[in-house]
Amino acid sequence: MPISQAGALNTTALIVPDLYVQIVPPQTLLLNGVPTDVLGVVGSASWGPVGEPMIVGSMGDYAASFGPVMARQYDMGTAVAVAVQQGASNFRCVRVSDGTDAAASVSILGALTLTALHTGSLGNAITVTVSAGSAANSWRLTVALPGRTPEVFDNIAGTGAAFWQAAANAVNAGTGPLRGASELVVASAGTLSTPPVTGVYPFAAGTPGSDGAGGLTAASLVGQDTLPRSGMYALRGQGCGIAVLADLDDPTQWSPTVAFGLEEGCYMILAGPPGDTIANAVSAKRTAGIDSYAAKVMFGDWIWWYDQANGMTRLVSPQGFVAGRLANLSPEQSSLNKPLYGVVGSQKSGRAASGTTSTYSSADLSALMSAGIDVIANPQPGGAFWGVRGGFNASSDSATNGDNYTRMTNYIAATLSAGMGQYVGQLVNETLFRRIRGTLLAFLNTMLGQGMLGTTNGALPFAVVCDASNNPPSRTGLGYVQADVQVQYQAINERFIVNVEGGQTVQVSQQTLPQGTV
Repeated sequence: MPISQAGALNTTALIVPDLYVQIVPPQTLLLNGVPTDVLGVVGSASWGPVGEPMIVGSMGDYAASFGPVMARQYDMGTAVAVAVQQGASNFRCVRVSDGTDAAASVSILGALTLTALHTGSLGNAITVTVSAGSAANSWRLTVALPGRTPEVFDNIAGTGAAFWQAAANAVNAGTGPLRGASELVVASAGTLSTPPVTGVYPFAAGTPGSDGAGGLTAASLVGQDTLPRSGMYALRGQGCGIAVLADLDDPTQWSPTVAFGLEEGCYMILAGPPGDTIANAVSAKRTAGIDSYAAKVMFGDWIWWYDQANGMTRLVSPQGFVAGRLANLSPEQSSLNKPLYGVVGSQKSGRAASGTTSTYSSADLSALMSAGIDVIANPQPGGAFWGVRGGFNASSDSATNGDNYTRMTNYIAATLSAGMGQYVGQLVNETLFRRIRGTLLAFLNTMLGQGMLGTTNGALPFAVVCDASNNPPSRTGLGYVQADVQVQYQAINERFIVNVEGGQTVQVSQQTLPQGTV
């Protein structure tokens, strides 16, 4: 009684009388939408690998991977911290360097050199303690970094140069299943036979580490698209729905950023330089040639934000606020009129503590939004709170210039790209058409059921055609199969008009509604 997968058995050529069982996969493949909350962030840091995307879910994760928030331009931790305050919790972080980054190191009695696992100034805080081991005639090395659990390498035995080699092996490979290799340092033993001496050996007293952040430019954040990729291009294939190049305010670098967003299906959040003027912002966007739904350009009115890590209020780019808020919204939503958290003030509006505040006039907002530039402002249509004032991307096409268009289009395209490939290589027939159509309709119906799709008149907001009408034999004979999908997105209420007729001469007509309705 052979058991085989469907398609593996030639059922027209069986000879032996028997029971043949074929396992047939489900005929309708169900698609699960891809995550839309993945936020890519590129910037400098004081620790961690350079050019390698790391998964971060909280500020604790960030500190473990990249060190503390640094009060400087292009700091990746600042953008992450601001986005976390808006509810973002799924990051792909890429550290960049100007090429001068160095790893801290210290020498113990000239016989053992310990070097920080990563470059950066955080490595200067590492200390190594040499003490007596738990077993007789053995030694213990303890590697410590503030904020982390100390790494203890115990019961290291030996004499002379053999001891130092054993110590290096313990640090680099671990001492057993419960104590693996160090996640802070790497060790290299010399040939000296100097006996170990109990003491504390701080990295601060050795060769200092450096971040490589002093010479960073906007081009450093964009990086190179050749292997090994660096900067923004290290985010390729990471599934980022939104991305921020921390503090990138140079319009000359916007064009490759938008191109990357189109290629990866990623919403790129850009910003103008701090203290920008409306006229300059409009001119800079026009000169840069940015007219695409793949990017959102924020006006260079930077935000006053209280930096808890450094205990100070400082100006930061609006990018982190916008990206974090969008990452915490379903893709059919707009950033318009949604509260932002942690905003102390802005350059334009000032800070409440200063006693002087100002707001954008309708003419200011009209000039910005007609040019495809958004801004963080207070008040909002919904009240006196900080939020994104427009909810627009950088496109001049009114049919595609909403946050919701960018994110919904990218979401649907990424989901189909991730799941529909299973139909490639199958036989072209009516069954295949039915399965493709069923899969697409099931996915769109799920979106409808979750409120991601809808209409004002109750009509079905999507249609799928995959049959002989759009797949004639002249095409299928060449190996082509085509599915035509139409999806109507829900519009965003951007301009709410309430007509009020009042006066002592107004004649009010009452509308009688059916019983049970409001």
